[in-house]
Amino acid sequence: MRAPRAALAEKGWGEETGFRWRGGAEISRLEGFSDTVFAFAVTLLVVSLEVPRTFHELTDAMRGFPAFAVCFALLIIIWREHYIFFRRYGLQDAGTLWLNAALLFVMLFYVYPLKFLFTLVLAPLTGTPTEVRLPGGGTETAIETAQIPLLFLIYGAGLMALYLLLAWMYAHAYRRRAALDLTPLEIFDTRASIRSHLLSAGIGAISAVLALLLPLHLVGLAGYVYFLFGPVLAIHGTWTGKRRKKLEKVS
Repeated sequence: MRAPRAALAEKGWGEETGFRWRGGAEISRLEGFSDTVFAFAVTLLVVSLEVPRTFHELTDAMRGFPAFAVCFALLIIIWREHYIFFRRYGLQDAGTLWLNAALLFVMLFYVYPLKFLFTLVLAPLTGTPTEVRLPGGGTETAIETAQIPLLFLIYGAGLMALYLLLAWMYAHAYRRRAALDLTPLEIFDTRASIRSHLLSAGIGAISAVLALLLPLHLVGLAGYVYFLFGPVLAIHGTWTGKRRKKLEKVS
């Protein structure tokens, strides 16, 4: 039987069964700064920073909502991983600080390519124009066919960098497992998180490589690589879950 949440919280346990959350009850300065950066990243994704003055402007702004929703969901996934890491380990050392800074830097750099990509992908569904009006009155295509491989490369490299940094942060916590007094089950979960993030980074890397190697008429396959996320992480989760149950019995 699972203990009530209040009882778990009193003992320093979070939502995860078998993993003591070492992050303090109060948000640290490092976490507070990180949350501010995440909030700023969401602000950069906002459909429009100006209040529409006409209904036509409102409908134009609303066309960007689906792309905003997808990008927001992806940022929340990264934020959740970040949150769980600091709840689990509560690390505030120099190594964690610099790895966290690098993660936030990549995320901020990643925001505009993320929004640009999903605005293009969802344009046929939302009716978003694929031509941009220039200040001089002319128009320009949002992206040329020859530029598509570079867009996939930027997206894949950004995704790979984010998950590699998350894996590195978990590896840093793993190296400090003695100081953190991690139990065998917590060590297992830490290693599982490292593998999961490396697998995610690998998917981004495969997409980026395909964007470089595939001929132009097949470069769209680099985007379909991301459908591997579901089955790859599901297989890893199932395999990890079975091994975790065996370890729980031993423990």
